[in-house]
Amino acid sequence: MTAGGVPADGVTADQELASRLLAAIEAELPAATELRHQIHREPDLGGHEERTATRIAEALGDPGAPWVTQGRLVRIPAGGASHGGPDGTHVAVRTELDALPLTEETGAPWASVNGAMHACGHDVHMAGLVAFGRALRAVGGPRPVLAVLQPREESSPSGALDVVSSAELAAVPVGAFVAVHMHASLRPGTIAVQGGPVNASSDDLTVTIEGRPAHAAYPHMGRDPIVAAAGTVLALQHLVSRRIDPMHPSVVTVGTLQAGTAHNQIPGSAVLTGTLRAFDEADRDLLHATVTETAELTARSYGCQATVSIVRGEPVLRNDPRLAAATAAWLTRLGLDPGGDMRSCGADDFSYYNAKYPSLMCFAGTGEDVVPGLHHPAFLPPDEAILDVARTMLAGYLGACDLLAGP
Repeated sequence: MTAGGVPADGVTADQELASRLLAAIEAELPAATELRHQIHREPDLGGHEERTATRIAEALGDPGAPWVTQGRLVRIPAGGASHGGPDGTHVAVRTELDALPLTEETGAPWASVNGAMHACGHDVHMAGLVAFGRALRAVGGPRPVLAVLQPREESSPSGALDVVSSAELAAVPVGAFVAVHMHASLRPGTIAVQGGPVNASSDDLTVTIEGRPAHAAYPHMGRDPIVAAAGTVLALQHLVSRRIDPMHPSVVTVGTLQAGTAHNQIPGSAVLTGTLRAFDEADRDLLHATVTETAELTARSYGCQATVSIVRGEPVLRNDPRLAAATAAWLTRLGLDPGGDMRSCGADDFSYYNAKYPSLMCFAGTGEDVVPGLHHPAFLPPDEAILDVARTMLAGYLGACDLLAGP
């Protein structure tokens, strides 16, 4: 049995096949680049990705692929379309479909003008998957692929959670999951493919502080929730530095603080929101408990009352170590550098696949010239990044084939 509980079957890849697949990917690049420009020019926000999903499914040769909410699941058979290979255990390769609600500032001739933007590389991921998928359909491979066209990676509720719990996915025998994400902190051609945790859990924090309104000239007659909120923000900062092991990455960030409508009035309430991140589930639980306790006690010391709400989001994203090692070996053979180091307190809902399948998130470098990085209105990876994404997906696929073949 393999790590995912799938029977080992001895079906592996070889260098000659890898070379033919790589050549087929390179032949697909002009069409994939044009597709990338079309997707980038006409992006869809989370929850409205049907047009993008249909376009990618058609490009992958399966316009009738089944839907999962706003996404699609496209099956690419083993052995190539002309060989009609066995439809056994699949390797799933995910791409995200959604854009961000940003006004683009790249100046590209194919820039978006509809108030949405692919500012996180999803357009490159989709184009890379199409190049890889079309090459596999033409040449054939040792086992079939399930192209997972996932909606709502950037928004809530999570698209990955919908996919992983769907009957449509359950109907496909999947042995491993692979994904690739662009990152500006890595050089072009460098891929981060470490095993273990690579992204943090992500939880949403809301603290509502109730005070007593009063005239600003008579603060003693009120209970000021703004002062209590300010004290709470400062008090929360000690939790990571003094309550969490310094060798464990963790983050408590307050992103908004809203209170008051007039300069000369103490309001009745204040609301702050933020994010809690952790690489360890025990640290995650500790942050939840101590954030709640700290906010409640701090507000009380100012004569106010705090109500804390924490909504659990994505769990820790943990790469399967054996899949990572197998993929790293293929990255080297395909001309990429698997020596990148990319662990961060960022989060990705790809982590929901971890609980059910051996999974691997690879980070592909865009280079430091792509500034200032992800989620910025000027973020624009070069078209050359499509090949790196497609090659990395191919390496993940071949590594998964090796892993599923047995010890």
